[in-house]
Amino acid sequence: MDADQIETARQFIEALPHAAALGLSVVQIGDGMAEIVMPYNPCLIGDPDTGVIHGGAVSALMDTCGGAAVVSHPLSGGGTATIGLRIDYMRAATPGQSITAHAVCHHITRSVAFVRATATDDDTDRPVATATGTFTVEQG
Repeated sequence: MDADQIETARQFIEALPHAAALGLSVVQIGDGMAEIVMPYNPCLIGDPDTGVIHGGAVSALMDTCGGAAVVSHPLSGGGTATIGLRIDYMRAATPGQSITAHAVCHHITRSVAFVRATATDDDTDRPVATATGTFTVEQG
């Protein structure tokens, strides 16, 4: 991916309505890898007693990051859609902290891309969640 493609991918992802609603911003993208951060937002709290962000917001973050990794892969034609996504929640994210997803497209065929992703808060040694996903591959 050249610099223009990277910037186009970044702008596209940040323009997605759900990405905007969640406050997602692209930290890194390119060569089948993406890193996206979701800032802590009280509107996304799933448990008012603890202040923990709802798992659905974490899921959307990881799904978007996985798709971004596919879009940035050199063999991808550009567009993608989620076929399947398995998320394992390891622990609650720490209230008040941003959550960062890091995804890698580790294998790609003519029609399917395979992705692994991890979400962390400030404690990067203890993931909040891990995911594996399959995504469509658009032929360029």
